[in-house]
Amino acid sequence: MKKEKIELDLQCKNHIRGVRDTIYLLDGKWKTIIISHLYYIGKMRFMDLKRQIDGIASKTLSKELKDLEMNNLVIRTQNNTMPVSVDYELTEFGKSLHSIVDTMGEWGIKYRKELWQATH
Repeated sequence: MKKEKIELDLQCKNHIRGVRDTIYLLDGKWKTIIISHLYYIGKMRFMDLKRQIDGIASKTLSKELKDLEMNNLVIRTQNNTMPVSVDYELTEFGKSLHSIVDTMGEWGIKYRKELWQATH
């Protein structure tokens, strides 16, 4: 017996499309971490950001920052210094992710607490 596809109203379809677009923009394990650091700390140089994020390779950080810049979430500013230094910061659009970052952090804290209580 073949099950029928459930038909969603336009509001539900748009909401799910929005979730899909958000997941696409924040895809991977590093983008949300990078955004979180830039959100809580503010403008950072590449190497400072790399030192803050445990386990990320320079090549990966560079690629993720390029993706975030391409999607208008991060601004890259090249400083006229010797040697050349580059700063990264969230755009206003990137800063609008604050409620997502805050909610994910709060949920993660609750989840970790729940796990700890369940195992102790």
